[in-house]
Amino acid sequence: MRITYSVPRHKRKKRIFKLSKGYYGNKSNRLRMAIQQVKKSLPTAYVHRKDKKGDTRQLWITRINAAVREEGMSYSKFMNGLKKADITINRKMLSEIAIRDPHSFTQIAELAKAALKSPKTS
Repeated sequence: MRITYSVPRHKRKKRIFKLSKGYYGNKSNRLRMAIQQVKKSLPTAYVHRKDKKGDTRQLWITRINAAVREEGMSYSKFMNGLKKADITINRKMLSEIAIRDPHSFTQIAELAKAALKSPKTS
């Protein structure tokens, strides 16, 4: 009796085609091309998922820096002032405050300025 590998083969092909969905040209619908592209794409996708975290943090820092420059400070002095004032707000929240509520951000910046000017107590 002849043995066919239809079920596992179809399952394997289906998995590859699902991963290659949206690729340009034949890379999405020809098995050999799809396998090659998926093998090339998966490691890059893994690395870029890790890079994405750093990219978003960089965006938050850029936004905070822009908002702080309007208050007449640099980013590093602002962060140092927050640390001295014992204000623990992460960069994501600072970025959101700077965008959505500039008045509150101005108050936070004033607190940071005051903490920088006051003499060290510890």
